[in-house]
Amino acid sequence: MQHLGFSHNKIKIGSFDFTCCEGCQLQLANRESTLPAFLELLDIRNFREISSEKHDDYDIALVEGSITREDEVERLKTIRSNAKVLIAYGSCACFGGVNSLKNRFPLEESVKEVYGEKQIDTLPVRRVSDIVHVDFSIPGCPVSKEEVERIVVSVVTGSMIGLPKYPVCVECKQKLNTCLFDLGEICLGPITRAGCDAVCTTGKTPCLGCRGPAEDINFTSFTELVTEKQLPVDDMNEKLGFYNCFEEFRHDKS
Repeated sequence: MQHLGFSHNKIKIGSFDFTCCEGCQLQLANRESTLPAFLELLDIRNFREISSEKHDDYDIALVEGSITREDEVERLKTIRSNAKVLIAYGSCACFGGVNSLKNRFPLEESVKEVYGEKQIDTLPVRRVSDIVHVDFSIPGCPVSKEEVERIVVSVVTGSMIGLPKYPVCVECKQKLNTCLFDLGEICLGPITRAGCDAVCTTGKTPCLGCRGPAEDINFTSFTELVTEKQLPVDDMNEKLGFYNCFEEFRHDKS
């Protein structure tokens, strides 16, 4: 990738959370084996899971979570203006995530169902890239610790970075796993971008596509597989819409 002009001093980095569970930040903070060496490269300016210190000067901003309120919009714009590089990480930041399920219902109806008559400041769920320019996206729910560290180091050093283009099925087959379709489950592994090391399918849990579509997927072939296995199309559509990653492929969009 293009060299971004970082000096040889420690790179200033901030991690920021919006509407999310903070699971992606926790993933990175919990990587005890490599965290000291990773932090040796960085000057943490804002990262609630690691330090109580807060500073507004940083070179790289890691942003987790979807955008669901007007104050979040303004805060995100400020973060973008302060950062040389903004990285969206986690499915909520990259795609809207599970929070996007709210967008399928009238906003007033959703608020009333949860909060009654209490007035709540809320907006339709949006991705980070819907509001500001994103330099790089790292999908996943949660993200892969190794992938975040590798990409941040690549950004700092000006190295080439990228995500796998092939689907989760490749990683799953490398592990010699039994295909979950053969076990009567709908799995999005054939159409989802790899990079997770097939962690869900290895645990016999069908892939829900948290990393978004792989490149050049054959969606027609995938739906034919679902039909051939006599599995419910409604279940397929539910899985496709879970993280808001496959909206253009769903058959049940209103």
